[in-house]
Amino acid sequence: MTDNHSEDEDPTDRRLAAWRGATRTLARNATEHRIGDRLTALAADAGTVYDLADGTDVYGDGVVAELERRTARTLGMEDAAFFPSGTMAQQVALRCWAGRTGNRTVALHPRAHPEQHERGALYEVSGLRTVHPTSEPRLPSADEVSGFEEPFGTLMLELPLREPGFVLPTWDELTAVVAAARERDAVVHFDGARLWECTEHLGRPLEEIAGLADSVYVSYYKSLGGMSGAALAGPRTLIDEARTWRHRYGGQLFQQYPAALSALLGLERELPRLPEYVAHARVVARALGDGFAAARTPWFRVHPEVPHTHQFQVWLPYAADVLTEAAVRQAEETGVCLFRRWSAGDAPGLSVTEVTVAAEGLEWSAREVHAAVAEFTGRLP
Repeated sequence: MTDNHSEDEDPTDRRLAAWRGATRTLARNATEHRIGDRLTALAADAGTVYDLADGTDVYGDGVVAELERRTARTLGMEDAAFFPSGTMAQQVALRCWAGRTGNRTVALHPRAHPEQHERGALYEVSGLRTVHPTSEPRLPSADEVSGFEEPFGTLMLELPLREPGFVLPTWDELTAVVAAARERDAVVHFDGARLWECTEHLGRPLEEIAGLADSVYVSYYKSLGGMSGAALAGPRTLIDEARTWRHRYGGQLFQQYPAALSALLGLERELPRLPEYVAHARVVARALGDGFAAARTPWFRVHPEVPHTHQFQVWLPYAADVLTEAAVRQAEETGVCLFRRWSAGDAPGLSVTEVTVAAEGLEWSAREVHAAVAEFTGRLP
């Protein structure tokens, strides 16, 4: 095979060009959109969810306030506040609860987002301390919460827990762990960045899931396809306080109507489709496993075997750069983007990638997934 790529070519640019150029993919990544296309689509569609004759928002009124109202109603909460980022929303939520409980200790998973991706912000910015009831690749059990050896004011549960594979507890396990926290006089906060797609696995509507917690953070861009932004939902007194801290943290932005309009579109259009994505993710996951087995791949893992949401992991025993190169070449040469970037796994010699099934993936049959796996594995050593 001839390599037509220059050694000076930026690998990130090459990957992005391959993903953008693919005619078949399981989901479109937000980074693949071009500015002009995104703005054109927003201008064409936003009028279906909000009156565009209205004035632009100023410091959180207008369309932003309407988004807050619709989000609170969707989650069955008293109120909600829009934030420019989930990191800020959760910082504020946990800080507010620390003040109300008198305990600055937050119990959470060591692989939860604040511990993995926020540069120690809970401690450095908000002066909070974290403890870990479990280090298992799942959320803590009721027994682990009940038996934890020191007090904590807030239990934070990331639903789903992304790093171990977008994993969720059962509904009974979730209600039990919430009850265990309450028995310890702790409040419960859900990191619900991807809460929107949990309804199928938990078997309950959004408002019933959110209603288990004292407060919930949700993202508008991770699953709903918004441009950016997040919300913190909970009791009105908490959200009033959160708006004060939002201002103090620099989150009281002058105008945010593009993000707010795209979030409203996500609530209107993507949220109702998520159960369909979850159902088809299970078809895709099974087809991937069957494909790797048919290709006699020396070892593979699709995790969870039956996905809990529309996202899951695939593990293979090759170096990450080898797998990423195979994925890029498949997209470049066939127009099929089955996988994207791979990274080194927790064990030597293993690599992992995340698979998302969205609207584009609904077009794939199990047979087509199987064929794409065969073509992909044919590029491996």
